[in-house]
Amino acid sequence: MKIIKFIWKKILKPFLNIFLKPNCPLCQRSADREFCQYCEKQVWRCQFPGGGEIFPGEVPVFIWGQYKDSLKRAIAAMKYKDNPQIAKPLGYWLADGWLASSVATLDKVVVVPIPMHKKKERERGFNQAELLANSFCEVTGLQMRRNGLARVKQTQALYGLSRGERLETVKDAFVVGKDLRNRRPRASVLLVDDIYTTGATVNSAIEVLQKGGIRVVGVLAIATTKKPRGKKPRLKSQKLFNN
Repeated sequence: MKIIKFIWKKILKPFLNIFLKPNCPLCQRSADREFCQYCEKQVWRCQFPGGGEIFPGEVPVFIWGQYKDSLKRAIAAMKYKDNPQIAKPLGYWLADGWLASSVATLDKVVVVPIPMHKKKERERGFNQAELLANSFCEVTGLQMRRNGLARVKQTQALYGLSRGERLETVKDAFVVGKDLRNRRPRASVLLVDDIYTTGATVNSAIEVLQKGGIRVVGVLAIATTKKPRGKKPRLKSQKLFNN
């Protein structure tokens, strides 16, 4: 069964998509891109006003949209229904919003995705944070350090846990990865994840990198469960990179 699933995901499905018009993963209607026009508009309705929300702190956090409605469904379809292609437009839109924000910087910065445990990544077939980071880097021109972090502790799902339980669960979950371990980079790090909730996961990652002498200048995620602060972030421009 695993062999058949692998052949379908890695060989047959991509081959058929070359000749067949794919269906929208949210509504199953015919689509020219990753989403049909209707569902794409519905996902965009979840974007924070002004292009994104900035949560200030020692390490600022930039979030593209609210984890609700069509954006929530899109992320679930990407992660749990084998639709990794959804990461492409989401990563583009994340890059667009971040570039227009007051916290964007392209000077000596590398992008590091939050890693999954190897076993979980094998089961899913991909790391959604890495796919988002890859699309993000296509737009920004920044370099990605795929193995900047490594997840050495297989943690339970954080959904439904309190902040304290989340902190305990992700404690000692990460180590500095091989891309940054052997030679400390001159550049600072931008962390990329799919969903930002309490911040327990990214704070654990930040702590590990900082202990290794690596500066983290920002965190980016496509969605958050946090409510907007009610103030629009200051934007440098309103240029959009539509997929």
